[in-house]
Formats: sequence, structure tokens, C-alpha cells
Amino acid sequence: MQTNVDYDVVILGGSLAGSAAAVLLRAGDPSLRVLVVEKAEQFGRRVGEATVEVSAYFLSKVLHLTQHLNERHLSKQGMRFWFHNASAAGLEDCSEIGGRYLARMPAWQVDRSTLDEEVLRRATVAGADVLRPAKVMRVRLRDGGPQTVVVEEEKGEDRLTREITARWVVDASGFTALLSRQEGWYRRNEAHPTTAVWCRWEGVKDLDGAELCSRHPDWASACHGIRSTATNHFMGDGWWAWCIPLKGGDYSIGVVFDQRLVDFPAGPSIADRLKQFLSAHPVARELMEKAVAAPGDSHWRANLPYSSTRYAGNGYVLVGDAAAFLDPLYSPGMDWLSYTVTAAVDLILGERMGGDGDVAAAHFSARFTRAYERWFQAVYQDKYDYFGDFELMLLAFRLDLGMYYLGIVSQPIKFGPASLLDPPFNRPRAMIPFRLMRCYNRRLSAMARERRRRGILGRENAGRRFLLNGYLPERETAWPLLVAYLGWLKLELREGWRSWFSHYPERSPGKAEKSRRAAPAVS
Repeated sequence: MQTNVDYDVVILGGSLAGSAAAVLLRAGDPSLRVLVVEKAEQFGRRVGEATVEVSAYFLSKVLHLTQHLNERHLSKQGMRFWFHNASAAGLEDCSEIGGRYLARMPAWQVDRSTLDEEVLRRATVAGADVLRPAKVMRVRLRDGGPQTVVVEEEKGEDRLTREITARWVVDASGFTALLSRQEGWYRRNEAHPTTAVWCRWEGVKDLDGAELCSRHPDWASACHGIRSTATNHFMGDGWWAWCIPLKGGDYSIGVVFDQRLVDFPAGPSIADRLKQFLSAHPVARELMEKAVAAPGDSHWRANLPYSSTRYAGNGYVLVGDAAAFLDPLYSPGMDWLSYTVTAAVDLILGERMGGDGDVAAAHFSARFTRAYERWFQAVYQDKYDYFGDFELMLLAFRLDLGMYYLGIVSQPIKFGPASLLDPPFNRPRAMIPFRLMRCYNRRLSAMARERRRRGILGRENAGRRFLLNGYLPERETAWPLLVAYLGWLKLELREGWRSWFSHYPERSPGKAEKSRRAAPAVS
């Protein structure tokens, strides 16, 4: 054990990933000297973020934030998807996928600035030191330690630079990906060129409010739960948009698009461009009719997905978005955070108890490398091909959700927090589900491209509604999942054969890529 260091652990970044790691490290070993270095004096408002069942478990059962989440954030009522075509003139005409009743498992719509401040506060209560505002200038890594972190600290108008040594460095710097970029481990996911554009809005209409319900009574009565506090998705060909309500009445609304498929409108204002783009969708147009973007809260981020060729070494570990990012659909980022933070804490505590740091770090890197690659291939690769088709997306959603509940959500329910040490698709027993998911995702993508070629993509995007009763992480979910797999088989026999032997050439970036390059980079 290295003793001549200032701290046992220095954490780069004080938002959720970093502060959660600090809380759990101190809980696991109260003698640990932990420092959190955070560049912001106060967290600014970030994109509204939805938890899903695994990250909700991590926040509520591992970090014990249930009371805070209930008081300061909104209970999430699942996911809801809206589709349109030329026949859908208004909101009630659009095809819909969502829950019929209230959600059966807890999840929340969170305001990240509020959540981050609370978890960082708890880290200080747990005994971690916090240095803010302070900017990490560089890190000198050394396998086995000591690690050296060069920090620029603000003292009024003065800036003081100092070196801090530690046995372990935890990179929780988010999209900055400090260690990954510094060390040359950062890799863009070129197979998934997506861009996100988002703003915070006021004056968004309430999906459960009197105005819409009185105008569309049949549409309103079809859902017995709550539509407005779901994560509502507006779906289009090559893109999807989220609409997330936040405590206090404002909304986070943004779009993610495949740069190979979508040309985003040009213009000087990100908010105006976003509203113009979404106005083609009847549901978004209705909800945003009188919406006003909050000043200074518009953002553009290109080339969203990335990973690292290394996730840990003997003395350093990457967690959350500092390690990798997949895609915002289904909110996997907070699940990834839950797994990486849990495993990083176990890595550090295990080394302190006499474990081999080199072996444990290599194992950490190997399993999260596998998890990222398989997670991407099983769920996201070329998925944007069929976002604009109600029938294909409905089948994918039923299959994705059922597999998530049976194979992933069920694990912490059965085995507790220790299950978060094992990320999805990592173990050999996960190979069959992984191959099944990769297969149906690829087949749905191929069928979508064939439908697009034939001019029938989205033919059922008007006048259809599928409201499910909800899944549980129990055996009873196997039956609706089996029904969904049979639906896939029927679709293959009905029309899938058209694409069994088709070859689709690599798509050219085209005008969509030029639009991305011409856009301002705002983060």
C-alpha cells in the first residue's frame, strides 16, 4: 500500500458519477482519504435526464436517495412513443406506443443539477474532501501509483496551481473524458454517427391537461395512467426526440438524429432550428405551440457515441460518461454509470484488502469493453433505420423491454447491489440473448430499408395505438416476450424474405454530415 500520498483516492469531477463513487468509497472504508475535484462552483442546469429501472435501483437502494427523488424530482411513468405520416393531421391521429396504466417499477425524471448537488453534499457528509472550483490541468499516471493530479484552484481572482498525489485516480469527468483523451484511449464510434440538439423550454402543453383532453376525449380516455410524466418520444425517419418534464414546470426537449439520414435545418438559433424541425411532427407541434426556449440553455453535441480502449489500470479507473457513451434512447447512460461506479469502488476496496491491482484492473477493462461492444450491437447499431415505422419500432420495443426486464432488471431484484458488478452482455451465459437481440435488430433494420426503398415505411404511423399493461422482472414476462418473438417470425414470413439476401451499401454522410459540420458546437 502506497503511504506517501496526499490522498488515497482523487476523483476528477463532482457530478453524479464522481460524488456517488465518493459516497460508496467512504461507506466501504471510512479510513479512506478521498478528494473530489470539481471545476464548477455550482452545477448548472443540464439536459433533463430519465432514469430507468437499473439506475433507479442504484439511486434509491444503493445511494438511498428515495426521499430526495420523491421530493425534488418527478416520478416517471414509463416511455411513450408517437409516430406520424401524411395521414396524421393532428395529435389524436398519431400512432402511439406506451403504458395503459401507471408504471409498475420506480423511476424518475431528474433535474441533474439538483441531483448532483445533493449527492456531492452527501459525499462531504460522508467525510470526503471537495475542492471547487478547481480545474484539473493534467494527470500523470503510473501503474501501481502514486498518481499525480495537477490542479488549478480558484482563490477569488487568483489562480493557484498545485500537485496532488494519490494512490488511485477516478475519472468522473463526463463527456470531457479527461484521461481517455489525454492518454489516447478515446475512440469515436464511427458506426453510429449521431448528433443531439436540445433546449430547455417553458410553456409546453400538458398531455393530461384540460385543453388537450377536452378537445380529444376519446384519445384522453384511452390511457388510464399518466402520459405527461412519461418520457415522451416523437419518432421520425432517422431520428427521435425526447420530451422530459422537470420539477417546477419546465421541460427538456431535444432531438437525436443519424447524420447519414437526416438534414437538420440551418439557421442562427439552435432553439429556432429545433422547434422548426419538430414542428413537422403533429404531437410535438401541438405541445410546443406556445413553448419558449430558456435563454442560454440550448445545446448541440455531434458524434455522441464513443468508448475507451482502456477503462482501468493499477491506480486509475474511468466511470460513467468519462468511460464511454452509447446513445440517449432508453437512457442507458445512468445504467452504465451505475455499473462502472459500483465496479470501480469494488476495484479500489479490493486492492486495499490485498487484491492484485494489475489483475483486477485488467479484468475491469475486459468486461466493460465486452459490455460496451455487445450492448451497442444488440440494441443500437442501425436502429435509426426503423425509428420512423410504428410497426417495426413496436416490435423492437416489446422485445427490447422484455429482454431488459428478464435479463437485466431482474438481477438486482434477485441478487442485490452485487449484481451491478457485472455489466450487461458480459458473461458467457449472455451470449444467446446477445445474439438474439443483435439478430432481430439487424433484421428490423434491413426490413426498414426495404420498406423505405418501396416507399411504404411508416404506413401504419396513423390511427394505431398499442398500450401495454407493463412488464415485471419476473417469469410472467416470458409469455408476452414469447408473443413478441412470434410476431417477429410472422413478420419475417410475411415480408422479411424480401431482404434476406439483399445487400445495402454503406451510406454516404451526404448533406446531413455537411449540416453537422456547419453547425456551432455548443455544450
